[in-house]
Amino acid sequence: MTTPETPLVRVLDETGKFAPSPAAEQYLPLIEAIGDAELEQFYRDMVVIRAIDSQATNLQRQGQLALWPPSRGQEAAQVGSGRAARAQDTIFPSYREHAVTRIRGVDPVDIIKLMRGVSHGGWDPTDPKNGNTRLYTLVLGSQVLHAAGYGMGLAFDGRSGTGDPDRDEAVIVYYGDGASSQGDVHEAMVFAASYQAPTVFFLQNNHWAISVPVTTQSRVPLVQRSAGYGIPSVRVDGNDVLASYAVSRIALDEARAGQGPRAIEAVTYRLGAHTTSDDPTKYRGNDEELMWAGRDPIVRMRAFLEGRGASAQLFADVEAEAADAAEDLRARTVELGPPSPDKMFDHVYSEPHPLIDEQKAWRARYEASFEGGAQ
Repeated sequence: MTTPETPLVRVLDETGKFAPSPAAEQYLPLIEAIGDAELEQFYRDMVVIRAIDSQATNLQRQGQLALWPPSRGQEAAQVGSGRAARAQDTIFPSYREHAVTRIRGVDPVDIIKLMRGVSHGGWDPTDPKNGNTRLYTLVLGSQVLHAAGYGMGLAFDGRSGTGDPDRDEAVIVYYGDGASSQGDVHEAMVFAASYQAPTVFFLQNNHWAISVPVTTQSRVPLVQRSAGYGIPSVRVDGNDVLASYAVSRIALDEARAGQGPRAIEAVTYRLGAHTTSDDPTKYRGNDEELMWAGRDPIVRMRAFLEGRGASAQLFADVEAEAADAAEDLRARTVELGPPSPDKMFDHVYSEPHPLIDEQKAWRARYEASFEGGAQ
């Protein structure tokens, strides 16, 4: 059985030339309104987060972290969508959205704390400095249910669809091609569609669910899964930051305005390993990796900026900022100490609880019983 080809929204071709696909025509007014400063910020975001990502990978290899999920190659999908969200929107990441979380204000060291095992969550999602960003989750697809439920709550509480774009809220949730096969994702789409939740489902199709290729996971483009629930769905070149921004901006605006959920499949590629515990050479060929390396989102955006007359100083400044950010991450990571044992009791309940107080006191007495006191 053959299926009709799904149009792909693309603005920049693989060489960085402005060459919109037919599906991109409707987004061109928005893209053409983007100023030089914002275009340069897109590039800056991608370069800096890649340097941070590479440093974190090195730190794990050197025994400073238990695990690290690289995001190399997926920067355009994340930066474009992350920059498209408004301040009042809520973000539900999975565990690879390093660019999105940084854009929203999360300190990358807070992700390091989680992967180092010295934090139970990484950051406080209720702290305004973290930009309404929920915590990472390694449980595939669970965050999609959370995002659908949160979006339903926004609709029930009249916090979307009021006609006031400065007040209306939306949700964007990130998940991968592997997670798209989880029941949680499909249940979330059922509820979001039924209750017209202002939730944007952002699928990063990086072609590999660890070692399982997307061709094994689905016989049709993944964007058709969300479309099957009656959710307006768009397929975008996830290595084109301009296309990612425009598609996400429109989807979030529509969801925020009360038009119901939206879905985006960003077609990208994981250039690195699934996590630092993975060896991609065991299941995919070098030719495939080289082909996708030729579609590098950072190289593409740099070529576009150079074609617009960006100065060499811009790129030198960005490289310097990226190097500083990576070195800062390393310095602060190696200074991290172990957490206080009391932290395991601090957030079991929202209010003080006598049983928790008793357990905490017992632990203190137990450790004090050792020669020399607490260990």
